[in-house]
Amino acid sequence: MSNPAGVHIRPYEPRDREDVRRLCCETGFLGQPIDSVFEDRELFADYLTSYYTDVEPESSFVLERDGVVKGYLLGSRRPFRQQVFSIGQNLSLFVRAFARYASYNSATREFIGWVIRNSWKEVPAAPRRTAHFHFNVLPEAQSLAGAHGLFSAYLDYLRKAGERMVFGQIVTFESRRGAKFLERYGFRVVSRSEITKYRSVYPEPVFLCTVVKDLQAASPRLVDRPLLQRADSGWKSAA
Repeated sequence: MSNPAGVHIRPYEPRDREDVRRLCCETGFLGQPIDSVFEDRELFADYLTSYYTDVEPESSFVLERDGVVKGYLLGSRRPFRQQVFSIGQNLSLFVRAFARYASYNSATREFIGWVIRNSWKEVPAAPRRTAHFHFNVLPEAQSLAGAHGLFSAYLDYLRKAGERMVFGQIVTFESRRGAKFLERYGFRVVSRSEITKYRSVYPEPVFLCTVVKDLQAASPRLVDRPLLQRADSGWKSAA
């Protein structure tokens, strides 16, 4: 499957760092900007992207359309290194959030409260010592061909490195069934947990799903059609 005109998939480069961080924040609240639930974009982007961009950049890829970064897949095949990094990073993020807490609005304080009380209980089980990924694509660049290019680049990279399995954790809800989309690539859902922080701000249940793929199994044949279609409450899987 070839990429659409103007779309280019390439390895992440240091010049992409700010674009990746911006895109992370622009899609951080169920595909919408994170600001309404958490105002500190610096901390949010640090938490979700800094390991990939600063420590293991060789495992990530970006999607450009007409020279502008419109999506990314941030990957890792060194889980122990990331765990060690996360220990120090989480402490740093806590200290910085505590220092800024008095200046935050009520929505941000509520978000922090959920992180402290519940976040660790609501993360579904995931394989250990296994490569993984985190990806985001802006709505205007969401085509199956573009997403296929990102996943193909990453999965080929993992296979060449000798990896046997990969997993990801994705947010899903009724009007955005991301797990169905990933089934096209041979992923399967192995665990799922409701993310309660969205109950007060979104009308339907939101789940975090762990999906796993055996890299030695052949991927199913993909049909070139739009990845997502517009629905009243958000972007909906075309599957």
